Amino acid sequence: MCAIAGIFNSRGGRDIDRDALGRMNEIQKHRGPDDQGYHVEPGIGLGHRRLSIIDLKTGHQPLYNEDRSVCVVFNGEIYNYQELIPELVALGHRFRTRSDTEVIVHAWEAWGESCVARFRGMFAFALWDRTKETLFLARDRLGVKPLYYAVLADGNLIFGSELKALLAHGSLPKDIDPPAIDEYFALGYVPEPRTIFRSALKLLPLTR
Repeated sequence: MCAIAGIFNSRGGRDIDRDALGRMNEIQKHRGPDDQGYHVEPGIGLGHRRLSIIDLKTGHQPLYNEDRSVCVVFNGEIYNYQELIPELVALGHRFRTRSDTEVIVHAWEAWGESCVARFRGMFAFALWDRTKETLFLARDRLGVKPLYYAVLADGNLIFGSELKALLAHGSLPKDIDPPAIDEYFALGYVPEPRTIFRSALKLLPLTR
């Protein structure tokens, strides 16, 4: 179990609040007590808490492609990553680690958004492509790994593996969503994409 968190500014690449990002990441420490890492540049900040399972020595995140133009933070496991490595190497990509995480950045370079169709596993990840100025968020098909997000009034998109990561940012409106209360008492849980807060949503699993 690991955790990811992030802040993306949709209004012209303003500086990211590093303190807020740190709070969002730190509150998820119980999900990843072994390591932490950050990537921050104008307009985007990514955080990661790691529980070391695969590639204990070189699997630190965020993880980058060869020229550091693509960056990913990842929670989960891609079961078929070893099958994808030879295909990506044949396309000219160079691997520096033995982690399943590195497959994500090279698969993005090779296949774009359709890369997720090649992955078998349970995962939630956030990928930043500086060249395309694109933030890409994805969850596995069964929705095993969670990912919450909210768009704030200042234009920032915030996200995290747990809802309390969004609360730790400090600017999430805390208005309760009444239909979510009804669903909780009727079903025993709040179906996605809804959450207990009106302003926060849960990213839907892949549908392809």
